[in-house]
Amino acid sequence: MTDSRKFYIDGVWVPPVTPAEIALINPATELAYATISAGTAADVERAVVAARAAFPAWNATRVAERIALLRRLLAIYKTRYEEMAQAISREMGAPITWAREAQAFAGLGHLEATIAAAERFEWEAQRGSTRILREGVGVCGLITPWNWPMNQIMCKVAPAIVAGCTVVLKPSEIAPMSGMLFAEMMDAAGTPKGVFNLVNGSGPEVGQVMAGHPGIDMMSFTGSTRAGVIVARTAAETVKRVALELGGKSPNIVLPDADLEKAVRAGTIAVMNNTGQSCDAPTRMLVPAARHAEALEIARQTAESVVIGDPQDAATTMGPLVSALQFGKVQRLIQAGIDEGAVLVTGGTGKPEGRNVGYFVKPTVFGGVTNDMTIAREEIFGPVLSILPYETVEEAIVIANDTPYGLAAYIQSGSIETARSVARQLRAGSVYVNGPAWDLFAPFGGYKQSGNGREYADWGIHDFTEIKGVCGWG
Repeated sequence: MTDSRKFYIDGVWVPPVTPAEIALINPATELAYATISAGTAADVERAVVAARAAFPAWNATRVAERIALLRRLLAIYKTRYEEMAQAISREMGAPITWAREAQAFAGLGHLEATIAAAERFEWEAQRGSTRILREGVGVCGLITPWNWPMNQIMCKVAPAIVAGCTVVLKPSEIAPMSGMLFAEMMDAAGTPKGVFNLVNGSGPEVGQVMAGHPGIDMMSFTGSTRAGVIVARTAAETVKRVALELGGKSPNIVLPDADLEKAVRAGTIAVMNNTGQSCDAPTRMLVPAARHAEALEIARQTAESVVIGDPQDAATTMGPLVSALQFGKVQRLIQAGIDEGAVLVTGGTGKPEGRNVGYFVKPTVFGGVTNDMTIAREEIFGPVLSILPYETVEEAIVIANDTPYGLAAYIQSGSIETARSVARQLRAGSVYVNGPAWDLFAPFGGYKQSGNGREYADWGIHDFTEIKGVCGWG
């Protein structure tokens, strides 16, 4: 691994303008394992200057050349796949099996999907005597989160690069090592200098500076709704394009004709995966009131079967939360559920038995939840499932939509026609019917306070392009 105290700017690894360090903590041990530099506005300036200088030539390259770069990146990613899985496991506490099969795979899968989409993308089109051209929007500032580091880095960098943009990436300062490894891959793939740049640092010191920088033409941000508002407000001063993928409080409607045991088990596991640290986790499960007690028992058994342990143990299915700050937030919200009268089915506050070191939490299930409770309104970002009873399907749809968020929604049904009817009424950017396989070509993004813009494959490429109409083309 390259010296983690350096940044990747203009094709070389460079030290920060002003030395300042951030210690990285392994969430499973609470011990520091590496150190990165904390960037400043001066480092952002260097990266933006490099990206702006590189943009004209890169935007003018043939699409085939840009795709060729991604293909070289893909080959390198495959050779360093295990390194990526290990880096993610260490920095965010992901169980190593999950890190391999989900986290590292996300980067690989999105890169392959972007290449395939770019090869069949309509870069130019004729409408009468007008030629419609799609070209790179310019210099793009990319801010990515700690919970799915390679998923979000690849969902932004790959489509931006293939669209003809140049980029400045700021990975999360909590989990940046996967981003550093990715920068090494970009370098090894022969990325022209200035096309890809990486600066580490905090949101206020680096991210907000990027959002307000007049030399950046677009900001793509994934993170909390609170931080997304700051990015959008700061970016407004320079009228740059902003794409936001923010929080969620996704409903999971178990319809009356669904296989209850199968639906509740799958829904509970989905919340516990990634230690609940997924913006689209189905954290509000809606079940028929007549079967509420039965659903609680199924969820209890499922949650209590989760294997909590050392992330390096292949048998572990749930690791720690990412940080002490996140641990404290989840504990506060679990206590709020208890204080507001929800039924604590299993789990609760405190650490699991035998896990005194590390930011480990108990898989928690609440029943008898009403949609006005804090645990039904706020994004907990932990392994906490809220089960809400409903009387009619119409009521379930109202409850599902009664949220400031709209990232994802889930439907479990024995009738595909019923599921399709319900799907049309849900206000969410993605609706998943009966646990489908992960579709890397489906659009991903949210309604309402879950953000704007879409990612994945050609949807991501669209977001990083400008549309030019050349009238009188002939």
